[in-house]
Amino acid sequence: MDADVISAAAERNKGPILEVLLQLVPPRARVLEVASGTGQHVQHMAAALPSVHWQPSEYDEVGVAHLAALLAQNPLPNVLPPIPIDVHAALWPVDQRMDVVVCINMIHIAPASATSALFGGARQVLGEARGTVLLYGPFKEGGVHTAPSNEAFDQSLRARQSSWGVRDLEWVSECAARFGFKRAALHRLPANNCLVVWGS
Repeated sequence: MDADVISAAAERNKGPILEVLLQLVPPRARVLEVASGTGQHVQHMAAALPSVHWQPSEYDEVGVAHLAALLAQNPLPNVLPPIPIDVHAALWPVDQRMDVVVCINMIHIAPASATSALFGGARQVLGEARGTVLLYGPFKEGGVHTAPSNEAFDQSLRARQSSWGVRDLEWVSECAARFGFKRAALHRLPANNCLVVWGS
């Protein structure tokens, strides 16, 4: 992958995230990653879980083209071509039922409405069958930041865009519940981030 587009944060967190996914994602599962960014996560996970089919995505066609070029540098047979997914869209362009939806470091750099939209879209692609949504990132708990660094990060996000910000975990769970998802587990990972599991 081009060194100019490598995310240092993704390089740091892809290992801890994968350790949790190894426990959660069953063989031959179909996984949709929302907001794949540079593709570092999906490539790392797909290499470690070769029987799992991975569907990366990005916000629009420009992002998809950029992501496709990055993924082409290290093609893997179990990674499908990326597709465009705007979480706010009424219908996501996913042509097969998924088993897991993964979203890493997105909801705090999007308007609050994107959180509900994410669970609504996940309900579509997972169907009525049992499915799992995995969110990774910083969260407040009980309305309180879990570390000074997260509070500073939240302030920097809101200074850049007033609709951004670290979300409260209980509020995210309320958004999830509107679409039939219940919080099943919380994994505390390095740098005061969490990987949170919601099940149908």
